[in-house]
Amino acid sequence: MTRPVVAFQIRGRDAAKLADFYREIFSWEMTAGPMGVSLIKPGIGGPIEGVGGTIFPGDPAVVIFVQVLSLVDTLARAVELGGKRLMEPFDVPNGPTIAQMSDPEGNIIGLVKQ
Repeated sequence: MTRPVVAFQIRGRDAAKLADFYREIFSWEMTAGPMGVSLIKPGIGGPIEGVGGTIFPGDPAVVIFVQVLSLVDTLARAVELGGKRLMEPFDVPNGPTIAQMSDPEGNIIGLVKQ
């Protein structure tokens, strides 16, 4: 049986700055944890059985995807907050519309249009 992804972790040299970035761009609710860790509360509307994924050719990386209302607006907001636009929105054949950005530390974040 496939084992589900149950958590994720985003790392960076300035964890407090990253927490502020994600709080602003995705409205993530967080609480302070031990050792400078920010604990992210789960969102609503995700798949009950866990998330699916892909194994993708390319340079080594782990990318999480976040569902957003507007890919264009989220990419613009990422740049305002110190991130970068990495991939403009496009339709995956027989799939969703996606885009990619990076946070201020360079972590790649995928975006999926809700």
